[in-house]
Amino acid sequence: MSAVMTQGRAQSAGIAVSQDVAAAKRLLLAFWVTGFCALLVGIAIGVLQGANYAGIDLYPYLAPFLKTYYQGLTLHGVLNAFVFTFFTISGWLMYLPARELKLRPRLALGWFTYGLMLLGTLMAAYAMFDNSSSVLYTFYPPLQGSPYFYLGITLVVVASLLPLIVVLDLRARWKRANPGQVTPLVTFMSASILLMWLLAALGAASEAVFLLDPWSLGLSSTVDPLLARTLFWWTGHPIVYYWLMPGYISIYALLPRQAGGKLVSDPLARLAFLLLMVFSVPVGTHHQYTDPGIAPVIKGVVTALTLSVAIPSLITAFTVALSLEYAGRRRGGKGLMGWWGALPWRDPSVVAQVLALVSFIFGGAGGIVNASWQLDNVVHNTLWIPAHFHLTVGTMTTLVFMGVSFWLLPHLTGRRLFAPRLALGSVWLWFTGLMVWGFAGHWAGLDGVPRRAWISALPHAQYMRLYGAVHGALEIVGVGGAIAGLGAIGFFICFFGTLFGRRDEQAMRQIPFTQVITGPENSVMARIAEPLGLWTVITLVITLAVYIPTLWPMLTHPIHAVGFHIW
Repeated sequence: MSAVMTQGRAQSAGIAVSQDVAAAKRLLLAFWVTGFCALLVGIAIGVLQGANYAGIDLYPYLAPFLKTYYQGLTLHGVLNAFVFTFFTISGWLMYLPARELKLRPRLALGWFTYGLMLLGTLMAAYAMFDNSSSVLYTFYPPLQGSPYFYLGITLVVVASLLPLIVVLDLRARWKRANPGQVTPLVTFMSASILLMWLLAALGAASEAVFLLDPWSLGLSSTVDPLLARTLFWWTGHPIVYYWLMPGYISIYALLPRQAGGKLVSDPLARLAFLLLMVFSVPVGTHHQYTDPGIAPVIKGVVTALTLSVAIPSLITAFTVALSLEYAGRRRGGKGLMGWWGALPWRDPSVVAQVLALVSFIFGGAGGIVNASWQLDNVVHNTLWIPAHFHLTVGTMTTLVFMGVSFWLLPHLTGRRLFAPRLALGSVWLWFTGLMVWGFAGHWAGLDGVPRRAWISALPHAQYMRLYGAVHGALEIVGVGGAIAGLGAIGFFICFFGTLFGRRDEQAMRQIPFTQVITGPENSVMARIAEPLGLWTVITLVITLAVYIPTLWPMLTHPIHAVGFHIW
């Protein structure tokens, strides 16, 4: 009798766990699909941006849906850089730790996060589509948009902080059940990302709550543009790592197993994430090298801090490359580079992530130019900047998440990946298109072609007089955008084909959590990195040491500018 009762309790527990997993899957699926729907619209508008630099003005054909280039550029930036990333990252960072720790996440808070983020997105989208807020994704004042835009963005940012509560709760419950043990790797990574983002978001949140929201609502008649820009870039640089580091979770903790190997070092992965957390937040002022009102000594300090971010990037390059080499040699690769050819090049998920790493070599090299006070003067506000951006966020972030989708959607839905060969082709097209775009954009930027310029609206003779010498590079920008657009079409056919395909339980994929060669056991580095609260305080102190002397002159000598519209 007792054996029967024990068996019944075990069955009930198994059913409860299964229900918890299914509920968590539904939550991540909602975040993932919403984010990629935003990316779909953002990419479609992005093709127009590439055509603009090739001298082809497609906006008149889209009226009244899109009225101006700047409306399209605002939508492209906000939907891709904020909506796509915030939705996918929030769902991803809540789901993976829960599965790694085998605990039920706080689903009610997760759904509240989704609802709040969706509400903010709809408010901001309304303000962008009605052309009342063509203020670009940086929304620099005194360009003034609708209150719906600023309040919507505020809600999205606030919602993006709530997953921190979910992850810290999961970690605390696991630590109580496993006293003295080091946090498992994926959970450690997720918590460090969200703690970094908590500190990073203070800038944009302060800008929105204390400057832009009251100003847009008519509660104040003027705004301080320099203070607003500085608070924006407090967030604006570390947000890049908020975009990149969730992809690093896959690169470190999932890709090695997908490639047939293991992660060579758990402690090195923790060190890279810890350094990214500490170094990324205080350095936003390097985006303001040409701005007045910021002391040269501060710009010099920020230059050194910014270049320090290369250290965790090099650690990542070494650790991941060695892990992939281990995988390739386990698959039979011989000789100096035989391991590279032995990687599973027919697996679209692996290929997408490996190509993302290749693109990031070039994106990271360009970032060193941007971080240098002297060299930045050559490329500031030229097409070099969005070219760099598209080789980092456009490939490293987007291409990794595209690759993740090829196993994640079958995992979440129990449906087989639709058209795997098309999926493989789509990632090659996306990679090729953005590499071409990036090469030509850097070239044109070095020749002084400005970013954020509706150059296709110029009369042809004036366009050729201004940009004729570099017209070949600008045409290549347009070609690269078109190739990437074809890749996006192929990807979304696979994405929605999988999402609405026929159920096949045999197609359900498991999360490819990797094994490690060198684990955290007895690792001094893992123990040093473990007190994330302490490292958060250290990062905050360094950030305040940089920003208090930066912000104090602005607060004591404010600028009063009235808002205006130019569209």
